[in-house]
Amino acid sequence: MRIALRAVLTLALAAALSAGLSHLVAQPDATSFRARIDRLSEEGGDFDTDNLISNEQSYLDVIPALKTAGAQGGVYIGVGPDQNFSYIAHIRPAIAFIVDIRRDNLLLHLLFKALFGLASGRSEYLSMLTGRAPPSPPEAWRDASLPRIVAYLDETKPLADLNGLRRRLQREIAGFNVPLTASDYTTIERFHSAFINAGLSLKFESRGRPARAVYPTYRDLLLATDSNGRSWNFLAADRDYQFVRSLESRNLVVPVVGDLGGTHALAAIADEMVQHGDRLSAFYISNVETYLYGSKGTQFVENVRRLPRDEHSMIIRSTFRASISRSEVQAANEFVSSAR
Repeated sequence: MRIALRAVLTLALAAALSAGLSHLVAQPDATSFRARIDRLSEEGGDFDTDNLISNEQSYLDVIPALKTAGAQGGVYIGVGPDQNFSYIAHIRPAIAFIVDIRRDNLLLHLLFKALFGLASGRSEYLSMLTGRAPPSPPEAWRDASLPRIVAYLDETKPLADLNGLRRRLQREIAGFNVPLTASDYTTIERFHSAFINAGLSLKFESRGRPARAVYPTYRDLLLATDSNGRSWNFLAADRDYQFVRSLESRNLVVPVVGDLGGTHALAAIADEMVQHGDRLSAFYISNVETYLYGSKGTQFVENVRRLPRDEHSMIIRSTFRASISRSEVQAANEFVSSAR
């Protein structure tokens, strides 16, 4: 199954890309990071997937369209796991908000944030994520191709003793000043263990069901290209990794617990943007409209309408061609377009 990602221009969502971002980027310390999460988040909900990685194999196909449309800079909003980092790496926003109904997604992004803090380069990042010893010397791998890094990881077994790495990650996460329970740390360790145990063969899973054979592995996602054979993954080039790492180090990738069809999180982000004259460059929604019914669908449309935008802004959404009919695709398009 191949999943088509479409950049929807009809919303005219976009960015006055270089203007008015001083307030949003002026809160770099850990206390403000926590305060922003608390201010924007709402009560979490449940979803029946782990979402440790994406199941959208063609997620990179949309990037040339983003560039052609001028979706650049400004404010980025997305949902889910590290798929967002590849969009962020090429849109180059001043700040990014990752909004998800599951609090587990916030915990997963704290793990990613800790890895960015500890890993100076791409090979170190992926090695720590999968519990492998990084290749040496690091400088020799700074400009290594992503296929070479993947090959190294496939040939390397997990560390026999992971306690040192886990302690380093826990210290890094504690420094973010986000209040976490012992259960939260257990959940983060469970997520990390999934990457370690499966390595690059990890797949997206739904609760209580095995991973579908058609779902891509993490390896597939890393090595994916667009239809012209170009790799756009944020780990494909050091400059892209370093851009995302820089945002993370300045607390400008903000995980938010929120329902896109709820009344607070997305509206609060929109209000903050309006208050300070900021504009949106891109909003990755996956196929969220599939799960928003009745009043939640209406509220989502209202939330999107509140986002400051111009003719360059885009919504990125996924279409599961193997599982939905043409009429359902048309209905989804109409649903998204209704937020004009």
